[in-house]
Amino acid sequence: MGKKIGIQGIKGSFHHLVAMDYYHRDVEVMEHLSFQELVQKLASKESDEAVMAIENSIAGSILPNFALINEYNLSIIGEHYTPVNMNLMALEGQNIDNIKKVFSHPMALLQCKQFFKKYPHIKLIEDTDTAEAARRISEKGLQKVAAVASPAAAEMYGLEVLAREIHTIKSNATRFLILGREEKKPNGIKLDKASIKFDLKSERGSLVSILNILRDCYLDMTKIQSLPIIDEPWKYSFYVDVIFERPEDFTKAVDVMKLMTEDLKILGIYKNNLS
Repeated sequence: MGKKIGIQGIKGSFHHLVAMDYYHRDVEVMEHLSFQELVQKLASKESDEAVMAIENSIAGSILPNFALINEYNLSIIGEHYTPVNMNLMALEGQNIDNIKKVFSHPMALLQCKQFFKKYPHIKLIEDTDTAEAARRISEKGLQKVAAVASPAAAEMYGLEVLAREIHTIKSNATRFLILGREEKKPNGIKLDKASIKFDLKSERGSLVSILNILRDCYLDMTKIQSLPIIDEPWKYSFYVDVIFERPEDFTKAVDVMKLMTEDLKILGIYKNNLS
């Protein structure tokens, strides 16, 4: 067996599908029902690497995951974008009109809000994982209960798909990060994307100055996200993704930014997987 790869959720979840797609070889999948547990096991060396969802094209960012990466001093060593295909599934012989409750991960339910507006009699209940909800229905023989999960989960746990592709926007996709304990080594691969985190001094125009540095060093910012610093009210950390052609441009930008920020950290340098 190859590397031990941590995922949030169980086999049949979107994290599991991404792990299989990204590694292209035999890996031992380590199932975790929370992102907190996922990063703890990686940090304690119980897994070699991990797959973590970070943002969805409809539902937006999973904000706490940025803080977890920083807290456990993990390194982003890759990324993977995957289309998200949400399906409503239940025990064989059920139909939508008889379904009373639907369980799934909150991000999955959020992506299917428009579909469920047509069925006001159904109660939506947040769960730890898409595939876990499907497995529980199967194992416990739950009647009048459905799950929102991938087609693979329906097949794996013997459920009937009541409605296919119920996500609101059909171009729906999720970005996953590949996490490790150490930074990525090039090994002949062009590393042209980076994620950085920094705190800004409470000075007027400080963020604009940072953006100007990125521009002047020929970096293309693809994402910026702010999170409050828990023990410092009204002060924020910024998480920024940039892509670049030349590594020396990124290095130059970081050197300048260190002089203008507090607690700047490179979270990872890796290959841009969207190009």
